[in-house]
Amino acid sequence: MKNQNTTNNKVLIADDDPTIRMMVQSILEAEGYQVVAAEDGKQASDFLEQKDFTSDLAFIILDVMMPGMTGLDVLTRIKLHSATSAIPVIMLTGENKDSDIMSGYEQGADYYITKPFTRQQLIFGIQTALGG
Repeated sequence: MKNQNTTNNKVLIADDDPTIRMMVQSILEAEGYQVVAAEDGKQASDFLEQKDFTSDLAFIILDVMMPGMTGLDVLTRIKLHSATSAIPVIMLTGENKDSDIMSGYEQGADYYITKPFTRQQLIFGIQTALGG
């Protein structure tokens, strides 16, 4: 899937599990993306409030269950602000009940991947969210 687009190659990932963050980051960097990692929803939200940060953001990957501010809270903020509302969001989470998945989609998620996941599932989710 190598990302050939050099203008929109920045990705934000937010997950409180350092192992998941590192795994997702290594997959995305191998695909040509520049990854910014947040340890929780608050840190992700802080990044998104920086005007210059969002200008070349290709997509966002959010865990649902994080301390303080959940991924769904961050998703709601993303979709409510005009500067970020069009950025594709992929939920990556251990929450796999139908109601959890539907809640993510209802709040504006573009794709939903449950943990554990494979590299192929992540790449497919990104391609789907980006309309490819």
